[in-house]
Amino acid sequence: MMAGNGYSQFCPVAKATEILDQRWTVLIIREILAGSSRFNDIHRGVPRMSRTLLSQRLRQLEAESIIVRRETNGGHEYQLTDAGREFWPIIEALGRWGVRWIDSLTDDDLDPAFLLWDMHRSVDTEALPGQRVVLEIHFRDVVSDVQDWWLVLTQNGADVCQHDPGFGVDVTLSAELRALVRVRRGDISWSDAFKRGTLETHGPQELRHAVPRWFRPSPFADVERAHR
Repeated sequence: MMAGNGYSQFCPVAKATEILDQRWTVLIIREILAGSSRFNDIHRGVPRMSRTLLSQRLRQLEAESIIVRRETNGGHEYQLTDAGREFWPIIEALGRWGVRWIDSLTDDDLDPAFLLWDMHRSVDTEALPGQRVVLEIHFRDVVSDVQDWWLVLTQNGADVCQHDPGFGVDVTLSAELRALVRVRRGDISWSDAFKRGTLETHGPQELRHAVPRWFRPSPFADVERAHR
């Protein structure tokens, strides 16, 4: 951190905050901790961040030895150093505190791109049927080019598609965006959302009933909400 850009305090909280309190930085570390290592994957976890700013923040984290960039056959990957991995309990504590004490969700917080990216890495491959399954997610209260998404689910994981992958749809989840976000956060259960009609599934009965089992709950789903 260059002189003049910090807090000018020797306190270790101040020194750590000089690095980590910049916009998007903590979320970038969250993404790498969650398993994203390539630039495009990290960006999909922070879709409203400009690619130019993401490049800048990654260079800053590399300069501070929080991440390292390693060359691969397909380009390069970002990996956490010991210092970066040690940040996991802080990320976990921030998430648990946020769920416990903050209940407000504005429309700006409801980003289909991030929701689908978060859901794709929560897929429980052991709960999937043996064959590939294409799950279409239709947000009935969202307009234009972010209304329809597809998750291609296999035993090897999941792919997020913003355009029809062309395999044919096996089951459709029709959802209000806010409702699916709250289900993902653990604020409400799948069954409650289905009862309220904010989520609906369409397709073969076996697949319709199986959809909730395909996704592991959020790591913060068990946190007691102080605002309830």
